[in-house]
Amino acid sequence: MSTPTESAEALRIAYSPCPNDTFVFDAWAHGRVPGAPSLDVTFADIDITNGMAERGEFDVLKVSYAVLPYVLDDYALLPCGGALGRGCGPLVLTRETGAGGASLLERSREFGGLTGRTVAVPSERSTAYLLFRLWAADTVPGGVGEIVVMPFHEIMPAVRDGKVDAGLVIHEARFTYQNYGLHKLADMGEYWEHTTGLPIPLGAIIARRSLGAERLRELAEAARASVRAAWDDPEASRPYVLEHAQEMDPGVADQHIGLYVNEFTADLGEPGYAAVRGLLTRAAAEGLVPPLGPDALAFP
Repeated sequence: MSTPTESAEALRIAYSPCPNDTFVFDAWAHGRVPGAPSLDVTFADIDITNGMAERGEFDVLKVSYAVLPYVLDDYALLPCGGALGRGCGPLVLTRETGAGGASLLERSREFGGLTGRTVAVPSERSTAYLLFRLWAADTVPGGVGEIVVMPFHEIMPAVRDGKVDAGLVIHEARFTYQNYGLHKLADMGEYWEHTTGLPIPLGAIIARRSLGAERLRELAEAARASVRAAWDDPEASRPYVLEHAQEMDPGVADQHIGLYVNEFTADLGEPGYAAVRGLLTRAAAEGLVPPLGPDALAFP
């Protein structure tokens, strides 16, 4: 869904309808950031925006950090507006009982129970998937079995109904998985933080390099100002957040924002950049993504 603006100079931007993105961009999208360029907004789930970035279709996009190695020739990483944090990683979920009544959760206490199992994931171009593959390489002897890609809102029902053995979930599923009778087998964020001490890099804001260095700096300032405006007056963004929250409970939307919008959204800072470099360097060493160039993350 697209929200056109009146300006012919509007920047084409794509981000998800998730509460953290609508909270962050509300002020900017509605002209409440003085001097910021107007926006032509398209809403799409992040697996879709990842593909948009690879095809070079928008000026500004919210994407998975996992897709950066494929797009940084054409796009620059903005130092704000994205999602990093602590205690907010993807989860691996199982149902309470497996075939024949045996507990897959119990068989998987040491994670070996996932060896050869079918796992549903939201995308193979997602940060969640990179974290899962790094975790599995360390903790699942013999490796997991078949990976099935499906929309993230279908994963928990598929695990519950026994269509897959386990599921990798993101977003508000952290708060709702118990409603499906599911159990947390492992937290990818806990694994990442324990092994690196770094925050968890999830979603990035990127902008087309051809806009030029001065314009890119303006965009970063606009994104930062939009974040601060949302923090200063959270109620102002509430209609926009709930309009696009896909019938999400307002309390869950608030939890979602509280978890994914934090100091790293206002500015990555050195810990944020270290987390991004750490994730992508580890993933490249495992052959999951191409290696980054030395200045690939530099911002004009």
